[in-house]
Amino acid sequence: MKYMNDTIETINCPACGKPMLKVFMPYAGFNLDVCVDGCGGIFFDGLELKHFDENHENIDDLKEILKNRTFEKTDESVTRICPVCGNKMVKNYVSAKHAVQIDECYNCGAKFMDSGELTRMREEYPTEKDRKQAFMAETYKEIGSKIDAMEMQNQINRSNRSAFLKLLDKFFLS
Repeated sequence: MKYMNDTIETINCPACGKPMLKVFMPYAGFNLDVCVDGCGGIFFDGLELKHFDENHENIDDLKEILKNRTFEKTDESVTRICPVCGNKMVKNYVSAKHAVQIDECYNCGAKFMDSGELTRMREEYPTEKDRKQAFMAETYKEIGSKIDAMEMQNQINRSNRSAFLKLLDKFFLS
């Protein structure tokens, strides 16, 4: 995947099609694309989201631009098109809790969050480390017993091979 840098041009919102406003985020040093006159969605180029996904990371400028606004509803089930590279975006959950689903572009690495999703994602876990630990725990719960069973079978197979080799050893060396 090739990650795109911050877009300079005005882009249209992948959810409602309206032009997005460039909002400079001084703590991160780049612009976010925000749909202030439409649905309230936020578009993150490349690796931008990692600068805002934890509670301690400053999003005051973003909150200020979104404050006291009413946003139009969009159909979140519709496949969205990345406004940067034109590829279809894919819906993915941001954590093992499956509470917040965002749109991701597998081609350029962009992510789009509907209104309120960034706040909900940040509330799920205090840090990215906590989010990853929860993912690992959930993954183990889902497939851990299968892995354990496979490991047990591997141990049995190794034991059987060892016993077989000892038998061959006895037979040929005796």
